[in-house]
Amino acid sequence: MIKATLIDHMGDDLTVVNAARVSFGKKREALGYSGVEGKAMRPMLHDTDVRLINYLAKHRHTSPFGHCFASFHVKAPIFVARQLIKHKFLRWNEISRRYVDNEPEFYEPDVWRGRSEDKKQGSDDTVSIDVAWYDRDDGYNSWPEDSCFIALEAYQKMLELGVAPEQARMVLPQSTMTEWYWSGSMDAFSDMCNLRCKSDTQAETREVADQIYEQIEKIFPISWSALAWADLEGLTSTEIRAMTDAEKQRSKEKSIANGRR
Repeated sequence: MIKATLIDHMGDDLTVVNAARVSFGKKREALGYSGVEGKAMRPMLHDTDVRLINYLAKHRHTSPFGHCFASFHVKAPIFVARQLIKHKFLRWNEISRRYVDNEPEFYEPDVWRGRSEDKKQGSDDTVSIDVAWYDRDDGYNSWPEDSCFIALEAYQKMLELGVAPEQARMVLPQSTMTEWYWSGSMDAFSDMCNLRCKSDTQAETREVADQIYEQIEKIFPISWSALAWADLEGLTSTEIRAMTDAEKQRSKEKSIANGRR
């Protein structure tokens, strides 16, 4: 199962405010705090501070957002990890099969998607796989699920023969599950989500981004909303993620014209 779990965070919306106001030698206190006592409490901000956060996001003054951090433990198949590791401003530490040789898990999708007819990459509707052509004498005849177990057998046999894990792992498929710690600033995660929550992102990769999006939104609600333009037309996070770039730009321009920022 693909899963992104928030394990730690630092800062809040007030952190962004004061990181910006320090330029003028000023500091703002919260009006109060909301939430359940004993758990993470969120600061209640002055209206002027909310407007400041929106101003910073609108004009891409993102350095104050960089003082808020989040760390996640993510579990996903290798082919997802290799897409997400490209985001250079997020710190990444991953389990290594040079050191770990326990039995791997494999990702199996609920449905198989068809190749897109109008795009060089991506997928469209679901398809059914005819496995009749795949028939073996050793009892394995359910492709592609059994192909993972064939690879697992080869992996375990190589380990039994004394092959080093760093080489034995080469027979494992892209569907092998991996896990990593992923940490970074709020603005770095915003850049990642802005790219990976799009509708044309691979579904499995988007699943990780969506989970991260929803969890960061809870700990930095005002700042995250500003970075995601969710405040422009009162849109929900789900609606924002479903918008195309052109739709976001039109919404942004309309909001600015109406004086909301």
